[in-house]
Amino acid sequence: MARLRIPLLLCLALLASGAALGAGVPELRGPSMTVSGVYSVTFHLNIASTLPAGTTITCRARIAPNPEGLDLRNPQPTAAPATGLATVTGSTATCAAEIPFSWTVTGGQGGLATGQDGFVLSYQIDAVSNSGSAPLLVRSSAQQSIRAAFPAVGGSARLSINLAF
Repeated sequence: MARLRIPLLLCLALLASGAALGAGVPELRGPSMTVSGVYSVTFHLNIASTLPAGTTITCRARIAPNPEGLDLRNPQPTAAPATGLATVTGSTATCAAEIPFSWTVTGGQGGLATGQDGFVLSYQIDAVSNSGSAPLLVRSSAQQSIRAAFPAVGGSARLSINLAF
């Protein structure tokens, strides 16, 4: 009977520690600080083939804090996605989106002091033709989870992305 209790107690201990991890118990890595600013993303598009007349190119960008660096003790607002309209000149186009953000992050070892934390960028660029009776998606490009560092405290950051579109 005693042999049966030991494995049962081990199973219960493992379940309890797993439940604590699943509950999102924060890891305390250092003091918290607020990181805020504006992240500007500019897309430089090299248009590979002719687009139909009346085509509109839009760009959408979204940033989210890297979960590894968040201070889970404080609620985190999300940054609203930003949308821009491209300016087309011949076979190139430029589209910009500015995303304001503010997050509470942890510092110290493995945090902002080492530059390992930051955020992830996701974007989508769409070319929509308005020449028919209904808008038609002609071309699209998207990418997710591009890691980027936070800007300096109180500053802004810029990212320039060159794409064949």
